[in-house]
Amino acid sequence: MPDPFKAYDIRGLYPQELNESLAYQTGNATAQVLRLTGKRYTVGRDMRVSGPTLKQAFIKGLVDAGVQVVDVGMLSTPGVTFAMHLLDTAGGAQITASHNPAAYGGIKITGPGFKPIGAGSGMEEIEAIARSARLEFHPGGRIDEAITIDAYASYLAKLPAPTRPLTVVVDGGNGIIGTMFQHLLPKLTNLRIIPMNFDPDGRFPVHEANPLKAENLKDLQARVRSEKADFGAGFDGDGDRCALVDERGQIVTCDLTTALLAKYYLALEPKATVAYDLRSSKVVPEYISSLGGTPIETRVGHSFIKATMKEHHAAFAGELSGHYYFRDFYGADSGLYAFLILANIISGAANLSSLITPLQKYFHTGEINFKVADAGVVLEKLRHLPGGTVSELDGVTVRFADWWCNVRASNTEPVVRLNLEADTAARRDAQLASIRALIIG
Repeated sequence: MPDPFKAYDIRGLYPQELNESLAYQTGNATAQVLRLTGKRYTVGRDMRVSGPTLKQAFIKGLVDAGVQVVDVGMLSTPGVTFAMHLLDTAGGAQITASHNPAAYGGIKITGPGFKPIGAGSGMEEIEAIARSARLEFHPGGRIDEAITIDAYASYLAKLPAPTRPLTVVVDGGNGIIGTMFQHLLPKLTNLRIIPMNFDPDGRFPVHEANPLKAENLKDLQARVRSEKADFGAGFDGDGDRCALVDERGQIVTCDLTTALLAKYYLALEPKATVAYDLRSSKVVPEYISSLGGTPIETRVGHSFIKATMKEHHAAFAGELSGHYYFRDFYGADSGLYAFLILANIISGAANLSSLITPLQKYFHTGEINFKVADAGVVLEKLRHLPGGTVSELDGVTVRFADWWCNVRASNTEPVVRLNLEADTAARRDAQLASIRALIIG
C-alpha cells in the first residue's frame, strides 16, 4: 500500500491509507517533533467529506500532547496560512488533499517560524513517531475557535484593483474557493464575477478540482466564449492554485502566467530575484533576465520553493502546476492573491492573449505521466543520453541545444512525470516519441 507521507505533505486514500487513527497519531507526533507543547497552533480544513473527522482526530492528537489548538474552521489553504500569521501561532496545519480526487484525504503541516514541513524538515520524524504510535501526553491542551475569513478577504481586497471593468468567469470546481469569493466579492471593484461550481462539495460532482488537467477546463473555456468574458480562472480544491483561460477560451499554461507575474514584480522591484520550477518553459528565465531580474530554478513542491525564496529573498515564484508564491504573502502561495494581481495586469492591456502570444516561443508537451515498474531504471537511462547536459536538481533534466526534458518520480503518485520542450513542434514531437520509448521500454 502506498505511503501517505510524501515529500511535502501527507496525502492518501481515505480511509485505506489515511484514517482517523493515523491522523490522531500524526497530530501527536507533530506536537512532539515541532515542540508545540504549551504553544498555540492553527488548524483548518477544506470541504472534503473526510475533512471533519480527520481534523477532529488530528486536533485531539495535538491537544493530548498539551497544544493549545486554534480551530479556524473551513478555509482555503492560503486562508489558513493567513490565519497562522494573523493569530501569531506556532505554525499550523490544513486538512486537505489539494487537487486529488474525492477519495483522498491529507494533511499539510507548517512549523514554528512558518516553516513548511516536508522531506528533510521533519516529515520523516513525524512519520516514524506516528507509525510506531509513540505517543506523549501533557496537560494544558485545549481547543479555541477563531473566525478569520473576513480578515483575509479584507487583506486581499487591498491589492491593486483592475484599472477598468472586467468580466471574469470563475470555476470553483466545487472546492473551497466559492466560499472564499462570497466573502471577497463585496469588497472588490471593477470585477464582475460569473460563478461556476461555487458550492463546496467534496464529492466533486462536476469534475475534479484540478485545473492542470485540460478536461477540467472545458466548461470554463466554453463559458468564457459564450459570455464574451475578459478571461476565465479555474481553481483547485483547496484554493492555492489558479489557472487562466484567455478571452478566446484558450488555456494559458501556468509557466507563462509566471512570466506575466514576474514582469509585474520586476516593475515594482527592478533587478529582483524570481524563482520558477524546473518544469517551466525556458522562455520564463529568458524573459526574467531580459527584464533585468535574476531567475532562480527550483525543485517542484511548496516546501522546496518556499525555502528557495527565503534563501534568495525572491519577490515571487511560480510553478507549472499553478502555484504562485509571493514574498508579500509571507512567502506562501495563494490562488486568490494571484488571481487579483493577474486581473490588475490584464486590465492594463487590450486583452490577455496579447500578453501571452509574445511568450509562446517554444513548444512544450505539458506534464505527461507514465506508470513504470522502477523509476530508478528510467532515470538511469536518461542520465546516459548522448550529447546532453545533465542536472539532478529534481529527478533528471537533460538539456540539448534545441530541446530539453525532465523526468522525475512523483512525490504524490506511483508514476514518473515527463516535461519536454523544443524549439520547433517537429523537434518536440520527435523527441517525445524517443523519450516515450525510453520510458516505457
